[in-house]
Amino acid sequence: MEQHNVQNNDEVEIDLLEVFYVLLDKIWAIILSGVLAALVVVAATILFVTPQYESTTKMYVLSKQDSNTLTSQDMQTSLSLTKDYAELIKSRTVTEGVITQLNLDMTHEELLKKMTVDSATDTRILSISVRDADPYVACEIANAIRDVAANHIKNVMDIDAVNVVETANIPEQKVSPSISKNGVIGGLVGVLIAAAVILISYLSNDTIKTQEDVERYLKLSTLGTIPMSEEDRKNKKKKKQKKQKRGRGRR
Repeated sequence: MEQHNVQNNDEVEIDLLEVFYVLLDKIWAIILSGVLAALVVVAATILFVTPQYESTTKMYVLSKQDSNTLTSQDMQTSLSLTKDYAELIKSRTVTEGVITQLNLDMTHEELLKKMTVDSATDTRILSISVRDADPYVACEIANAIRDVAANHIKNVMDIDAVNVVETANIPEQKVSPSISKNGVIGGLVGVLIAAAVILISYLSNDTIKTQEDVERYLKLSTLGTIPMSEEDRKNKKKKKQKKQKRGRGRR
């Protein structure tokens, strides 16, 4: 039983080596497939994906205080309310107010997909970012959201003031798509697909081609062989060399 298991392990090792040599033999086809896939993805990104620009504005929320002294408890309370402010900024009251003010042809849900609201750690500064294909529109929407949200926060939360820290910028560089990133991903996918096709073709081909295949798969001894052509002799020689390399590797 132990001997049988050792033989099975040897066969698995040989099969893995054969797979490696099959892929190595087709390495240029695999590389070419990866390059072609990368070029296709890059071309598709340039031709069909609309560039997006991002504009960001920031505001500072100041809570009402009973005195001019800001205690640590007041600061902690204000920080804990930052998430509440972010939710108010994304409320339907704000988005629909911006849509009406700028006469935008979009819904509440569509505007939400364009905007993100973040807060820096341990601060009451809120950042509102908007993405759009037009950098000027992105800037205009971000500033409008900030202004409408400021009034909404003051009314709902009884806030003393919401001050502008930074007005929205007109972005010059697009933030998406990343042509280089898409190209790399496309190249990797092309390589994987090419390797998978080669392996499937190899594993599904169960034809007997050589004397070694007869002895290995059919467990039969051959009495003789039909004289081979020059090409067959080259293939046999190449396969014998690979087998010798595997044997040295296993030792």
